[in-house]
Amino acid sequence: MLRLGIPVVGVTDLPRAVAFWTAAANLTVTEEWASETWRTLVHADGSGHALGLLRSESPAEPRPRLHLDLYTDTAEEQRAEVRRLIGLGARTVDWDLYPPDPDFVVLADPDDNIFCVVDLSHAPSGGDRPAP
Repeated sequence: MLRLGIPVVGVTDLPRAVAFWTAAANLTVTEEWASETWRTLVHADGSGHALGLLRSESPAEPRPRLHLDLYTDTAEEQRAEVRRLIGLGARTVDWDLYPPDPDFVVLADPDDNIFCVVDLSHAPSGGDRPAP
């Protein structure tokens, strides 16, 4: 039976990407499948695989069709997390596709991979959380 695995992010510097994503999303690196071109990140609480990091020579896409969303519960938490992520090495992105009243902030990781920090209290769903 086919199952969806984990999202994989292409990076140019594996150690830098491991440092950023483990701190950004409270993940832990594991030696499972570890190589010079791959690292697997797992949830710190032991609940399973979270993210794959694959060394890539291709540049990050400025408008990727697929990206990661990181959730916060409030606008205050969103602002705090954006500041924290920037302190870890993320950067703000001059995103010209924001809707009039966005519930998300677009950032890029140290490898220029785009991701969003979403305030669920302001999400179009009216604050309803996605089903687990």
